[in-house]
Amino acid sequence: MSDAVPSTDLLAPGEPVDLDNCAREPIHVPGSVQPHGVLLAVTEPDLVVEHVSANVADLLGRSVDDALGSDLDTLLGAEPAEQVRAHLRTFGNLRQRNPVVIVASTPAGPLEVDAVLHRVVVGERTLLVVELEASTGPRPFSFPNTYQAVRDALERLNESRTLPELYDVAAQEVRALTGFDRVMIYRFDAEYNGEVVAEAKRADLNSFLGLHYPASDIPPQARALYEKNWIRLIADVGYAPAPLVPGIDGATGQPLDLTHSVLRSVSPIHLEYLGNMGVAASMSISLLRDGRLWGLVACHHYSGPHHPPYGVRAAAEFLGSSLSLRLVARAEEDELQAALAAESTLVRLLIASRDASRTLGDTLVGRTESGVSLLELVPAQGVVVLGDDAWSVDGVVPDDPTPLRAWLAAQPEDVVSRTELAVQEPALAAALPGVAGLLAVRMPEDRAIVWLRHEAVRDVSWGGDPHNKAIARREGDEVRLSPRKSFEKWTETVRGTSAPWTPQELRSVTDLRRRLLETLLLRTRWALGAAETVQRSLLPAALPHVDGWQLHARYAPAPGGQVGGDWYDAIELPDGRIAVVVGDVAGHGLSAAAAMGQLRNSLRAFLLRGDGPADALRWTDVVARRTMATDMATVVVAAVDPASGEVEVSIAGHPRPLVLDAVGGAELLDVTVDRPVGVGSGEPPTHHFQIEPGGGVVLYTDGLVDSRSTNLRAGLARLVGAFTREDPTVPVDIDDVIRACSDPSSVDDVTLLLLCRDAD
Repeated sequence: MSDAVPSTDLLAPGEPVDLDNCAREPIHVPGSVQPHGVLLAVTEPDLVVEHVSANVADLLGRSVDDALGSDLDTLLGAEPAEQVRAHLRTFGNLRQRNPVVIVASTPAGPLEVDAVLHRVVVGERTLLVVELEASTGPRPFSFPNTYQAVRDALERLNESRTLPELYDVAAQEVRALTGFDRVMIYRFDAEYNGEVVAEAKRADLNSFLGLHYPASDIPPQARALYEKNWIRLIADVGYAPAPLVPGIDGATGQPLDLTHSVLRSVSPIHLEYLGNMGVAASMSISLLRDGRLWGLVACHHYSGPHHPPYGVRAAAEFLGSSLSLRLVARAEEDELQAALAAESTLVRLLIASRDASRTLGDTLVGRTESGVSLLELVPAQGVVVLGDDAWSVDGVVPDDPTPLRAWLAAQPEDVVSRTELAVQEPALAAALPGVAGLLAVRMPEDRAIVWLRHEAVRDVSWGGDPHNKAIARREGDEVRLSPRKSFEKWTETVRGTSAPWTPQELRSVTDLRRRLLETLLLRTRWALGAAETVQRSLLPAALPHVDGWQLHARYAPAPGGQVGGDWYDAIELPDGRIAVVVGDVAGHGLSAAAAMGQLRNSLRAFLLRGDGPADALRWTDVVARRTMATDMATVVVAAVDPASGEVEVSIAGHPRPLVLDAVGGAELLDVTVDRPVGVGSGEPPTHHFQIEPGGGVVLYTDGLVDSRSTNLRAGLARLVGAFTREDPTVPVDIDDVIRACSDPSSVDDVTLLLLCRDAD
């Protein structure tokens, strides 16, 4: 019983049941049966009676004492007992071959009865349960004409083209077959609240069509029994239960499990529930999908007890099974159509998303030639695509959807939905006025897609006020268990909730996320490729050749292949000096590479018109602040006189140069560093120093000396050590330096430029 309350939480057999603990009632072991039949639990193969219902005398004319310990030959007669034995020998699954029609010997004479058989495990033993129902009274169907009646019903079911038509036909056919005053098709929602979706009834009865009933009307352990035993009859709601004798099995100390019993007594709360509705007899047939309870065929009789024979009930159960199959087929067909439509939309979205000339958000909200939007995949009032510190929207969304970022970051799932935001997430609801429900899909790098739905105000008509416990309290002491007395139509206006997110919509967004990850990977590869192409195209194709000097430079992308904004440059100035530059634009990817290109060209232009390092940086800062408001960079510029070795250097937020002396020493230049370009470099200080013959200067980016696992001080010490030489005549290999100083865990790229003066 997958939905049943665990056995450790169920009430002990015999413990009083009331409205507060009815969901824990052990209804599969009631210890009694309905009195329109007799239950015998016998051993095999000798068929000795170990348990018997206390009403055995009413049907067989034998006392309980006479029945207990006797065999079926004694209790029923030799011939009917042999019929039972033959049935046991012939058939494996007894419940599929019920009933066995026998003529029992009773003190009042021969009595035709239906014997319904099944086995039950009791501790380490198995007992045969024999349930006997008298076959007296009208038996409207023999096997041939029952088949004909069911065959006609099946043809009508198969001809039904819509779900409402299917419901109506099923209700009409079950009523015609069983003779109940009212037959309803009762469908559950995801929370097991029920709705009457079809009804066939006596003309004078008021209609229940369209009414809703709360999940508490059918508690979890009852739903679990419906999944195991597909039909249940209460022939007389006012019956007095016939207890089993003995009530407890002597070997196990446990009551007999009556899960599959056709006579099983039902909960007194349910009997009172039916009595409050004016129902005198009832029958229910389970409607299943994938083994789970989907709904019920609920049959009510009002004019008195009603006892359809077992054969009629079996035919009705068969109709219920057939209806279940048709419902599943129809539902699956509808789901297939919805899935195909969603797949078509999904393909169009994915094609649009691969347009690398637009942001991912714009491609998903219909801002492309295709015009396809995420709102076609999942209907909603609005959708937000959160990207890199920006968002794209379609439909009606709050002016500022940024609170979604922090909320999504705290969610453990990649796909999360809410339908009652004010109750489920009050802080978020306050920040998103007008939004009652959301469906969110998280993706890497703080990206997300969020569908937003407004409040869906609707009126729900209940069969009586569903808040039954409060009503029971108000109705007074004369109500002992009553779920509610009144079943008059009670309409409730539901507010504050959105339309629910359907299983198909949840599947669609899950599939969208999976496939967008592939698109994001492709877009990242394209962007990285473009960025690397841009970056490498802006690096000097060849470095200037200067007599008496050696110039070397290297650029290495980050270990993960993520292109950044590093660059180096070396140009001959109008006054004959050589300008060497190393810069680092904040950020990564194509935008950083593009910003690097603009700053590099601006700086070049100012240097070539004759500006010194400080002025060139100052004017480049002006360009950045006026035309590139979101970009900034650190830069070091050194102008070197090849003849004298004099160096003029200015630094905007960049790591200080390393100066090499003629005897193999290396030391960081002790100078003032101004603010980065793009944030107001102002008047960068100018510093002068001399490169001796055999000495040099090293310019580099922070990716070489600073990382998550190496602090800046240690990285600088490592760089100084790499350029310190015992033999100054041995040149330094900058590739070896990069390998020795770079951190494999770094997420930044590395640039290194070495300018050395030849020894005399």
